[in-house]
Amino acid sequence: MQLNLLTEQQLSFFNTFGYLSFPGLLRDRIDQIIEDYHAVWEAEGNSHHGKPHDGSQRSCTVQFVDKNPRLNTLLDDPRILGIATSLLGHDFNYMGSDGNYYSGDTAWHSDGWHRNILHIKLAYYLDPLTKDTGCLRVIPGSHLVNDQYAQELQEKIGHSDTYFGMNGAQTPAIPLETQPGDLVCFNHNTKHAAFGGGGWRRMFTMNLCQRYPEDRLQELRDYISGASRFWLDRNFADTIMQTATPERMRHLEQVMANDGHLAELSRKARETMAEPSRG
Repeated sequence: MQLNLLTEQQLSFFNTFGYLSFPGLLRDRIDQIIEDYHAVWEAEGNSHHGKPHDGSQRSCTVQFVDKNPRLNTLLDDPRILGIATSLLGHDFNYMGSDGNYYSGDTAWHSDGWHRNILHIKLAYYLDPLTKDTGCLRVIPGSHLVNDQYAQELQEKIGHSDTYFGMNGAQTPAIPLETQPGDLVCFNHNTKHAAFGGGGWRRMFTMNLCQRYPEDRLQELRDYISGASRFWLDRNFADTIMQTATPERMRHLEQVMANDGHLAELSRKARETMAEPSRG
């Protein structure tokens, strides 16, 4: 399979600014992707923790791509593999996926603050979005953990009124306006937000990272432990594992080999959630 690898210019841009945008990358698949997006939500009862989405707040469901046999072939698409392989290496890890209906503003944040192990997010937007209707905004260079500028953002961006005299929407940033079929890729460390959007913005993500060295596997297990808040017994849903080709399995195997502790953590999380209602 011939991968669509990134150019040297794209790699330099990502390493310097912390994101890349791919307009129209999946336009040829978008109708099917949107159909499958809704199929997953319908299978979930169109609800978030049992509450149907009504546009008032974000709804999210995890293992999103994993559950649909066509959506999980995105992990086999040479365009997606080309991006991932270029940034993370041929043995990168797929870490999971979530599906969302976004509502209103999303404050500035990073999805992690990782050192040495690169984690990226691939974001699939299914609606036309502009800077005034909830498109993703990113702060270039905010991903560099050893940089003074990025460190100050890490400490102050959550209190921009106090530190900068402006609200979140006024913060200098790049708006990544999208059309259905566009893809956005960013470093987990990169500060991002959205402002001015309506209550039914459709979006799902895939999270990927470099393979962890053997001497850092405990860090991977600790990362996987965070999925216990979703009461997951395995990091991946059955469908993506059962339908995996040998090539896809390469990107699942390290996580599958290190998520054995998740079921017990999730059991404890379920008990903790149940305790207040007991007696």
